[in-house]
Amino acid sequence: MGGGTAGIGQTPPIRGLCGPATGSNIELTTPIRHNIVESMLPASASLQALEQLRRYDSCTLSNAMERLGMRPRNEGFMDGSIVCRFPHLPPAAGYAVTGRIRTYAEPVEGHCYYEHLGWWHYLETIPEPRVVVLQDVDERPGFGALFGEVHARICRALGCVGYVTNGAVRDLDAIEALGYQLFAGSVSVSHAYAHVVDFGGPVEVGGLRVAPGDLLFGDRHGVLSLPVAAVSRLPDLAEQVLAEERELFKLCGSQKFSIDALARQIQAMARRQRC
Repeated sequence: MGGGTAGIGQTPPIRGLCGPATGSNIELTTPIRHNIVESMLPASASLQALEQLRRYDSCTLSNAMERLGMRPRNEGFMDGSIVCRFPHLPPAAGYAVTGRIRTYAEPVEGHCYYEHLGWWHYLETIPEPRVVVLQDVDERPGFGALFGEVHARICRALGCVGYVTNGAVRDLDAIEALGYQLFAGSVSVSHAYAHVVDFGGPVEVGGLRVAPGDLLFGDRHGVLSLPVAAVSRLPDLAEQVLAEERELFKLCGSQKFSIDALARQIQAMARRQRC
């Protein structure tokens, strides 16, 4: 799975990249770590299926997911702390490339995150299209921004379509011009001591646990996790959602609108939605 030339275990660990931040309660060893096992990645959907999903917004797909009953309604999405930075761009959908970062404390060695090839080799083990998801584990998440124009251009060349973090981003004008989507907790003027701590394991961003290879969908409303097993069913369900909403909107704008008519419409919708 994936088109990388160097798989997991073939790239030696990179020393001195994760000096612990002052006061942090997260225990990290000095070598950068990559934890993913390729055979554990979830199955992927076809590019055509993902393009079909991108016809809808995240709210419609969230409503469609509810009809499948695959998870509780308070799970499967990031909270409002993760903000879409380019709300006018079309939806981004891709498979999660996960890692953890720090920006506040100086690494033991090295200062340029993009010079360390282990991270990039790992990225290629995740199928395209990819969404980079980095959890900032500092006590002050977002102090500096790892992701700017340099990282955006490299990631775009490697088949990535978006970046998600509870930390910060920068170089917004340049990244926006690339059509590359960002979801972040904040914006920072500096990259400070930004460096990757480890990668290839589960992370938590915006209250959502994300594992390597998870399918993520994001737009101006936020970021949604979609089970690959549901992808083929979601377009039909999304069309049902939109059709029912059009019926309701038509009623609201008609002379026949009444509380009784509204109750009948809502009851019919609830039956179809398994409410």
